[in-house]
Amino acid sequence: MSDFRNYLDEQLKDEKFKKEWEDSEFEYNFVRSLVAARKECHMTQKELAEKTGINQADISKIETGNANPALSTLKRLAEGMGMVLRLEFIPKSMQ
Repeated sequence: MSDFRNYLDEQLKDEKFKKEWEDSEFEYNFVRSLVAARKECHMTQKELAEKTGINQADISKIETGNANPALSTLKRLAEGMGMVLRLEFIPKSMQ
């Protein structure tokens, strides 16, 4: 097992840390899916910026998790990649 995994396993024993870790999972997965979608479209941040009118620096902030974009911004990003943004509410029991 990696040093990081050992360290993480130890930290996850702390309930406060564990809650923060679990709470950040949604944002982490969202950022990963946005970057993956852009790369799937073979687009750079600059190209996506030109297509959507969203500043490249703002796209970078979104992709690094340093911004909290409005739904309208996310829709523009999806449209710029020729995609549809879909958000769902799923019961916890189905996760």
